[in-house]
Amino acid sequence: MIKTRRLFFLICSLTVILSGRNTNAQQTSANKQSFEQIAKAIEANYSIRIFYNKIETDSIQFDDITIGKELIPTLEKLIEGTSLNFSIYENKVFITKSRKILTDLPDSFYSNIERAIHRPDSLDFNYSDFLKREPVSKSKEDRLTVIGSISKKSKGNVKLSGLVKDLLTGEGIAGASVYLEKGVGVTTDIFGKYKIELLVGKYELKIKSIGMKSAIRNVLLYSDGNLDIEIAEEITPLKEVSVTSDREEKVMNLQMGMDRLDIKTMKQLPMALGETDIMKALLVLPGVQTVGEGTLGLNVRGGTTSQNLILYNDAIVYNPSHLFGFFSTFNPDLIKSVDLYKSGITTDYGGRLASVLDVHSKEGNLKKVAGAGGISPVTGRLTLEIPIVKDRSSLIVGVRTTYSDWILHQLETKSFKNSGASFYDVSMSYNHKINDKNSLFVTAYFSKDKFKFNTDTAYSYSNINYSAKWKAIFSTRLFGTFTGSYSEYDFSINSIKNPVNAFNLDYSIKQYQAKADFTYVLNGKNTLMFGSSSILYNLSPGTIRPEGSSSLVLNDKVQQENASESAIYIGDTYDVNPKVSIYAGIRYSFYQYIGTHDIYEYSSGFSREVNNITDTVHFNSGKPIATCQAPEPRVSLRYAISSNSSVKFSYNRMRQYIQMLSNTTAITPTDIWKLSDSYIKPQVGDQYSLGLYKYLKGGVFELSVEGYYKSIQNTVDYKGGAVLLLNKHIETDIVNAQGKAYGIEFLIKKTVGKVNGWMSYTYSRSFLQTQSQFATETVNQGNYYPSNYDKPHAFNFIGNYKFSRRVNASLNFVYSTGRPITLPVAKYTSGGVDRIFYSDRNEYRIPDYIRTDLSINLEGNHKIKKLAHSSWTLAIYNLFGRQNAYSVFYTSQNGAINGYKLSIFGTPITTITYNFKF
Repeated sequence: MIKTRRLFFLICSLTVILSGRNTNAQQTSANKQSFEQIAKAIEANYSIRIFYNKIETDSIQFDDITIGKELIPTLEKLIEGTSLNFSIYENKVFITKSRKILTDLPDSFYSNIERAIHRPDSLDFNYSDFLKREPVSKSKEDRLTVIGSISKKSKGNVKLSGLVKDLLTGEGIAGASVYLEKGVGVTTDIFGKYKIELLVGKYELKIKSIGMKSAIRNVLLYSDGNLDIEIAEEITPLKEVSVTSDREEKVMNLQMGMDRLDIKTMKQLPMALGETDIMKALLVLPGVQTVGEGTLGLNVRGGTTSQNLILYNDAIVYNPSHLFGFFSTFNPDLIKSVDLYKSGITTDYGGRLASVLDVHSKEGNLKKVAGAGGISPVTGRLTLEIPIVKDRSSLIVGVRTTYSDWILHQLETKSFKNSGASFYDVSMSYNHKINDKNSLFVTAYFSKDKFKFNTDTAYSYSNINYSAKWKAIFSTRLFGTFTGSYSEYDFSINSIKNPVNAFNLDYSIKQYQAKADFTYVLNGKNTLMFGSSSILYNLSPGTIRPEGSSSLVLNDKVQQENASESAIYIGDTYDVNPKVSIYAGIRYSFYQYIGTHDIYEYSSGFSREVNNITDTVHFNSGKPIATCQAPEPRVSLRYAISSNSSVKFSYNRMRQYIQMLSNTTAITPTDIWKLSDSYIKPQVGDQYSLGLYKYLKGGVFELSVEGYYKSIQNTVDYKGGAVLLLNKHIETDIVNAQGKAYGIEFLIKKTVGKVNGWMSYTYSRSFLQTQSQFATETVNQGNYYPSNYDKPHAFNFIGNYKFSRRVNASLNFVYSTGRPITLPVAKYTSGGVDRIFYSDRNEYRIPDYIRTDLSINLEGNHKIKKLAHSSWTLAIYNLFGRQNAYSVFYTSQNGAINGYKLSIFGTPITTITYNFKF
């Protein structure tokens, strides 16, 4: 409609201008001004354009006209006493004789679309004829979809909302772009929902998502309405391994410091032992590192592994690893989206300082039974998607296990033959569409790990996660999500090698959470997000029992810990103009450490040590022991330099009330968690980030540069010789430290063509400082020292070459500075006893880490109608067999101290993986 109206105005304007150019204006008399002179003066004064026919105005002359402050009174004086009319449209004025150009359709135009509507001056427009001019086609891309009621045509903006779905499965697609050619657009949320606000009129919507065919929908908008869009999967998969982003999203989106991994292409990364691993794939991103090979702990922008909020369908995951870090807990066939937030974290997230890793599983196929799976050298997996009620509800079940136990038992070496290592995990999700405005999503996850070496100590640990989510659309402006979740992590250590010291130790943490999140669209420029959350923690820090009748170990138990953490939040995204967008919000958190619990009191003026305990105070069940509350402001700003470049800034404050205690640099099953209490304060982090984003050569190359500075208060560090397990007064071995981190990240990516991939370089530093009036609580004389995860230089290269539609290869090169360590630098004798003198904390480093990987992917034929689609992947991890040091240790032999390097993968690891889906 708008396009038709503008075309009509343009034709009228051209007619007036062209006819005027074919005439010669008469000369004005000596003391009078011509119509043309006055018109030019008005144009200059009001910055407008005036269109008129010189034949109709050449005889009009003026003695004097005063150009006033307002345009309309001035124009009325201009045509006073003449037969001229004027019409105004945007910054254009049309002056005509006898008839007046209408700049809007009369209300009667919408009263009956079957009747020809006659405007003044015999201008006819028939709506029925207009619709007939639309091409008649079965294709949804050619068909015109009318949204809303003509009789209730909106006079302002209208809101179009809906769901972008997979054509085959009916599942919502997260991160899809819905936009117009001129750049106005939105991105779907994790459920595939979108909302866009436009003027009344006819539009061509474009829909694009990585791994899916692009689509077009022609819509005619009259009032608010809904449009669900189904798009098909690309038959030929994209082989480039990429962090997915569309041009509109990466450059023009307000969000910064966020990376979204595409699970379909991530599977092409060469991985050790042949298993696609989400956590390890994150390590190729700038700003993300790990302390060593074979571990899954992520250190994001100088943060500890425990400062990452890891969510699986909104339930918190405490240990994201299998087999001591060789595999992650996430089954790749079940994953729908993986979002990592390093900065610019919005107010709906809280509880951790460094990052948020938000993982969501598929919702299941709503149309037909489907499946996927794979077999690698040590693991096997199978996933089934079963529609319960077609187009309304579905069930998805995924199972994954390892047969590494069987492999170990086949080896001839006795130490390996008597060892064991195994895991399995099961995930189930049920998705039900109640109606067009309400849907329910329920998920359950369970995993179990076991490990022992040569009949010695056996370890086992498990993760349990449940979540239920109700998504409701209350109106075209308001929708909400209500979530309840339960998370549990427990481990046990069992030793029976020495019957006298045989024991069994158990640990567990449980968490209950409820959330309510709302989004309200105020208008075309303002979107409001608000909500609340509440968490209840229940920790059992450790119980030890004797194992067997010969054991002399005594029953013992560390007292249970309980706490509650609640928060309310609000945030507003405001598009000031096409160049400037602002997000501002605040999260207010409230925390209570509660009984039943006994608190030790220590002598005033002395360090916290067991010998200085003066009293024990008992708190009954539910009674507050320690309370704290504080605001967490968040701000983001985006300025668009041009259509293909922007600058972004963000600031966020985060608070963390639970900390992980570990005397290792990597995540292990024996890590324990500790709630903030009277002595261990909540961690507080402030991060400032600034970034530049640009597309080069029409979007072929993507360039981004992000710098950050982070300060951390009350992070956890330990005294020398700290004991963490079964410590009933853990505060005596823990000290509060201050930290700072800063760095800059560079990324250049080629997203199209046979040769594609990216390079990234990160320079980052991370330091800690522990100061106290007591020598036992001071580290490194109170000076800053590098943290265990301080690795200044990191370089990643990912290159992909597509030989044909079925064959492609990927090359991965990784370099990083070795992590810092504390070394023995001298030996001395004191009191007749030989002692070791150590360097300052983390003064030295292990050797730098370098690794090259290669993978070749072979797809089966791309026939659409076949029982199953399959592929083979040949991967060589550590292609050149470099013996990278995981750690350096020293032993005393014959009075001499010798140093050794420990490598996890010191030789090339070759794997062949078979994947299938149907």
